[in-house]
Amino acid sequence: MNRIEKSKEKFKQLFGEGVPRTHATDPDFQDILSHFIFGEVFYQGNLDDKQRELITLVVLATNQTLPQLKAHVSAALNVGLTPVEIKEAVYQCAPYIGFPKTLNSINEVNEVFKAKNIALPVESQKTVNEDNRFQKGLTTQVEIFGDGIKKMQESAPLNQKHMQEYLSAFCFGDFYTRNGLDLKTRELLTLCIISALGGAEGQVKAHVQGNINVGNDKETLITAITHCLPYVGFPRTLNTLACINEIIPEN
Repeated sequence: MNRIEKSKEKFKQLFGEGVPRTHATDPDFQDILSHFIFGEVFYQGNLDDKQRELITLVVLATNQTLPQLKAHVSAALNVGLTPVEIKEAVYQCAPYIGFPKTLNSINEVNEVFKAKNIALPVESQKTVNEDNRFQKGLTTQVEIFGDGIKKMQESAPLNQKHMQEYLSAFCFGDFYTRNGLDLKTRELLTLCIISALGGAEGQVKAHVQGNINVGNDKETLITAITHCLPYVGFPRTLNTLACINEIIPEN
């Protein structure tokens, strides 16, 4: 199949029959969009459609492009993602984009779930409590980034130690320890989220290394950031690609 045929097949798989409303008013633009996203990008690299839709969801949540997010919640269900997986992907955004934007995204997810008679709330995926969220979060941090995390905790100035504690207990304890998505998936989604933010190259580099440490290879990272391209544009994509190449040089 050529890319036009591929795009029609992929669009039908994701969204069902019919054509986007934009096609009636801006057919040239819609064709460029569809042929590139669904005829090329979706077929590049080593990710399956479930992984691609998870990436799409978190990038759209980060960008707060809520109409498109809502459409892709339906697409995510159509390719076989569960309500729990969809919710967990959106929850994973919170430490990086903040609570208000995450709540906006959750509201869009819930609208789709209600329309499809999916019961709310979905089953809890929580695994920590008030007594162990810090320690379990720190354990997860060390698994991703190594023992240097403990040294960072110890060496932080007294007036900044709370920030290191929040990272361990909140970011990694409250979110990374949840069931529903495995650690490799959460770390890959995090790389996509902070790449979509722009201006966070230091954190991008850290999470490139984190992805390698949990088993996501360079091909996977390049495929993931390529999948982000149509939603975040070339500048942020190329910035992340440069970070990937700096941390994992070509042979």
